[in-house]
Amino acid sequence: MLIGVAVGLLGGTAALAVNHVRMRPDVAIALVVGFPSVVGLLVILLARRRWLTALGVFILALAPGWFAVLAVIEVTSHG
Repeated sequence: MLIGVAVGLLGGTAALAVNHVRMRPDVAIALVVGFPSVVGLLVILLARRRWLTALGVFILALAPGWFAVLAVIEVTSHG
């Protein structure tokens, strides 16, 4: 899970550098937290192998990293 959070931080930072689109904060939070959570939970629930369960946990752990990057961006841009 720690690796998933770290990858989420790096992925969120990279996404910020590549694409800077104006978006409502509630929509951004829903996408950043909701999408990896739903996909990760579905992979965990439907997994038949151990590595699929590990992949689901990794995907689920991306959400806190992305959310941390989103929170830092909001604080620094509207500080």
